[in-house]
Amino acid sequence: MAKYDVVVIGSGPGGYVAAIRAAQWGLRVAVVEKDSFLGGTCLHVGCIPTKVFLHHADIYDHFKRAEEFGFEVKDVKIKWPSILARKDKIVKKHAMGIASLFKKHKVETITGWGKIAGPGRVSVEKDGKTTEIEATNVLLATGSEARSLPGVEIDGKVVLTNREILGLQDIPKSMIVVGCGAVGVEFASIFRTFGSEVTLLEAVSRVVPLEDEEISAELHKALTKKGMRIELEAKVESVKKNANGATVTYKDKAGKSQTISAENVLIAVGRRPLTENLGLEKTKAKVERGFVHTNAFLETDEPHLYAIGDIVAGLPQLAHAASMEGIIAVGRMAGKQVQPFDRKRCPNATYCEPQIGSIGLTEKQAREAGFQVKTGKFPFIGNSKATILGQHEGFIKVVAEEKYGEILGVHAIGPLATEIIAEPVAALGLEATLDDMAATIHAHPTVWEAMGDAFNSVRGMAINI
Repeated sequence: MAKYDVVVIGSGPGGYVAAIRAAQWGLRVAVVEKDSFLGGTCLHVGCIPTKVFLHHADIYDHFKRAEEFGFEVKDVKIKWPSILARKDKIVKKHAMGIASLFKKHKVETITGWGKIAGPGRVSVEKDGKTTEIEATNVLLATGSEARSLPGVEIDGKVVLTNREILGLQDIPKSMIVVGCGAVGVEFASIFRTFGSEVTLLEAVSRVVPLEDEEISAELHKALTKKGMRIELEAKVESVKKNANGATVTYKDKAGKSQTISAENVLIAVGRRPLTENLGLEKTKAKVERGFVHTNAFLETDEPHLYAIGDIVAGLPQLAHAASMEGIIAVGRMAGKQVQPFDRKRCPNATYCEPQIGSIGLTEKQAREAGFQVKTGKFPFIGNSKATILGQHEGFIKVVAEEKYGEILGVHAIGPLATEIIAEPVAALGLEATLDDMAATIHAHPTVWEAMGDAFNSVRGMAINI
């Protein structure tokens, strides 16, 4: 029976990163993957293909605004099959890249369904045959899949999740998006740019409800300006297919029943952890509603059993979170000094247009935590590079502790927000203050330099507004 220092079940952004880091630290590693390809949901039907679509939508939007930039462009046509082909090419390239990295670092890959067979043992089932391998440590990185709504059938043709929508052979004339979290607003942004009539239905009182309230309000305004219809506090009751697509029945905020029809319906109401049939019932690990409980070092209550990514209770379902969790977990296995995972230091990035990037506490969370809060805002209209790009919607908001200038959170909506959030991520990680960031030289002209004005704005010292 083969024996490994660590067996990772799942090859998504948590699993493959953990495997490579473990190998770099001298551990013998095997990755068990149920699919014939590496990379998991994020690479194949999540983060990467979605961002390919978003990039193409951004290019198309620039063509539509050509006159503004001094160009005459006529008869620009969307070659949807070519966009699909490029998406597939990018995904394949990076899946092959992971395989190459595994080979480089001597990480072994075992194809099949992996599950815990007992202490220090993992069974792998493939084609009706089961084999067992020994593992000093086991790392569960099995990810998640899209949730649906009670009574709603996902048929993959009319009623879709993030998985099926990536394979649409034509751009729908109309689409209903149920759920206004990151997935919902990203796909809404894509298909609205490509010409679809888009309606967004959200059960709570604002879009992107995990973000700061002012960010939500700004995005609502931007999406509406792009011609999207948004219904908040809309409780979906049914989704019924018909000859032309589907009809959604929902109760509006006044409690009245409403109906709306479209060619396609995207269900984007969150994700559920994939922890069934993993053998967890044979362990001491605590599982609640499918989520595995761990400590800040991703250790479960079962010795030498770790869990990372979307299956962990209370942690963000984000690829970059899973990657860092994996590094922390294998660091513990290798006896290295690693920092515990801190959710407040994990950034959010939403790639709709305008983009959203955020880190730390929202203003409401900071006040509820008992801080004496002072905030500052800097609008992108005061940033010269944003004007050059023709993208000066939005702002950066800094949430700080009033007396000492501790940075509690930074929230951006606007051009390149998912990129420029990198500075406050580093600032919070290093416990920088407003004074530290005010003394940081920001290159000009860049979108990034708006961060300097945003930090200074907390004390009323912004230069460019």
